[in-house]
Amino acid sequence: MSDQQPDEQQRDERSREEGSRRERSELASERSERPVASEPPKRSEGAREPTGAAIRVSQPPDARELPRFAGPGTFARLPRLDEVERAAVAVLGVPFDAGTTYRPGARFGPEAIRAGSKLLRPYHLGLEIEPWAALQVADAGDVSANPFDIVEAVGQIQTAATALYDKADRIVTLGGDHTVALPLLRAAHARHGPVALVHFDAHLDTWDTYFGASYTHGTPFRRASEEGLLDRTGCLHAGIRGPLYADSDLAEDTDLGFQVISAPDVEQLGVAGMVERIQQRVGDRPVYVSVDIDVLDPAHAPGTGTPEAGGLSSRELLAALRSFSRLNLIGADIVEVAPAYDHAQITGIAAAHAGYELLSALAARKAAP
Repeated sequence: MSDQQPDEQQRDERSREEGSRRERSELASERSERPVASEPPKRSEGAREPTGAAIRVSQPPDARELPRFAGPGTFARLPRLDEVERAAVAVLGVPFDAGTTYRPGARFGPEAIRAGSKLLRPYHLGLEIEPWAALQVADAGDVSANPFDIVEAVGQIQTAATALYDKADRIVTLGGDHTVALPLLRAAHARHGPVALVHFDAHLDTWDTYFGASYTHGTPFRRASEEGLLDRTGCLHAGIRGPLYADSDLAEDTDLGFQVISAPDVEQLGVAGMVERIQQRVGDRPVYVSVDIDVLDPAHAPGTGTPEAGGLSSRELLAALRSFSRLNLIGADIVEVAPAYDHAQITGIAAAHAGYELLSALAARKAAP
């Protein structure tokens, strides 16, 4: 029998437990401060190996070792761009909302989307892929855009996106209001030539001016079409609804090269019908996707500047974005998240999942035989 008294034994046990806790805490802290190049988790016998799992890249910390509410503040807790040699895809924040015409606040969108993205896990059930293992994805931080001068800000965003292509093959952008799509399309055009555009939105965003201003969140795609950035034979809006200024809005939109799948059309076609229409329109062209979060019904995305009743559900939008794994996706943006009007992060989480679908689509496309 041991000569130790019960109180001495208890003290020894507490000391060992405290030491073990310190070791686990130090390990978690170390993982949160550096990118983790980890092996894919072991799978049960007979389970299908996910596409891309053998590729070693810097990935987010393992949420089973560092809780998802802790760790880096990057998108999905991914490594920063300066922590990797080169990225297949860079996630870029553009906190700019000087082009809004109703409720401002989208300048805080990138922060809200990144916060919502902490919930994301690494394995995509629908596409059967681990996107962070299949592609090197990194967070490039935020663009500094002049909040008092729209013209200068547009130039700054274009310059930043163009420079980013030296470090990444694709860019997925977190806005910001929809004004930011124009300079992003300019940068994409410089790399890919004219692109097809699939635009998820409640609004056309092909108006000419607003109070005499040519650059607003309601005009980016008219400017893009006028400047020859778009392949007019491959452009389409999805989710359009709500009142217009006049029937000439639609006529002018058609002249700019756009077809329209309205929200009522989606109700009749279903997701499969919408996806088929998109694929027929885009074909094998390089395609850029622009997602205004107000394409969702306000029940699914209250945190936005110009909400319109009767929109898509988050399930419908995510399914449509997933289908871009079969198309030549070259870039995307997710814009108009305004967290001041959000509730319980509903909108930020929806936007984060939209980003996850787009990144997973890029990974699946690369991994396809």
